[in-house]
Amino acid sequence: MSLRLPLLITGVPGVPGYNALFHFGHKYPGQVVGLRPTDNWRLDGEHIVACDMEDIDALKRLFDEHQFGSVLHCAGSCALKSCELDPAMAWRINLEGTRNLLHILEGTNTRLVHLSIDLVFSGVGTGNMLETDSTDPVTVYGKTMAAAESLVSLMRPDATILRISLPMGVSFNGHAGAIDWIQSRFKKQRPATLYFDEVRTPTYTDCMNLAFEEVLARSLPGIYHAGGPTRLSLFEIAQVVNRVGGYDPDLLMGCMRVEAGPIPPRAGDVSMNSTKLVEQLGFEPFHSWPYDARYVPTHREWHYDRAGDEEGSAELLEQILYCNPLREEGVVRPPFVR
Repeated sequence: MSLRLPLLITGVPGVPGYNALFHFGHKYPGQVVGLRPTDNWRLDGEHIVACDMEDIDALKRLFDEHQFGSVLHCAGSCALKSCELDPAMAWRINLEGTRNLLHILEGTNTRLVHLSIDLVFSGVGTGNMLETDSTDPVTVYGKTMAAAESLVSLMRPDATILRISLPMGVSFNGHAGAIDWIQSRFKKQRPATLYFDEVRTPTYTDCMNLAFEEVLARSLPGIYHAGGPTRLSLFEIAQVVNRVGGYDPDLLMGCMRVEAGPIPPRAGDVSMNSTKLVEQLGFEPFHSWPYDARYVPTHREWHYDRAGDEEGSAELLEQILYCNPLREEGVVRPPFVR
């Protein structure tokens, strides 16, 4: 099968959508439209359209104009604290926006790939979550995403639901991603406190784009996990950023989730097993983040262990943490925001 064009990518201000827009826009020039909220005026471009997912009339007009063959649905609010403090906003954006999209797609053969998240799980166990495991989110964000999954499964059973973890790639504003926030603290000589017991499966956006392309071109109904093969705690991820970026190791602090404040609640080990997707595709689309085992922490003081000739830098961080050196050939990435 081949990808049905034109392609709509929603939620392009987010890291997955932003990187996917550059990937698909370069490969299929003039056949890709990126959707951003109307209030995000800073993100602009020839093929970026301002339209709120909650505005079903505007959304209908957009579909009438372009007759999309495929939709990569990345839209949603993933700000954990904002969702906790304003649940109505979270439900409106993460669920009602998806509901509007599904109503518009009703009766069409448009291919839909819907992005969900590992935080539909609480992580109370030992991780390695399977698609058959029951969802039990602890955050408002996770609850809205779990509800959106159920809605997509009900209204569009032929759709593919991909649960992603932390997307590691460039963001349009320089502070939307996991690496962005951690690095911003270290750059300003400010401490960053991360959790020892929140475990994720981070994934290069370079690899995610490859998976998106394969999934969009196939018939893969149902839920699939799309996380990287390496399990890392948030603290370990910060260790990698600290050491590769050449920042002061004393700035990194660690704690258990129980020591954190009540808002937002934190999930535990929500690492995902993505074997089902790998078997369906017939190959492993995801490389480990970071790509080189030398940069994977082995203990809690690992970020202090710097050999005399090891020189971390912001440039090195850009080259090997935001980007996957194993996927350099033919890869088109968004520009960095410094």
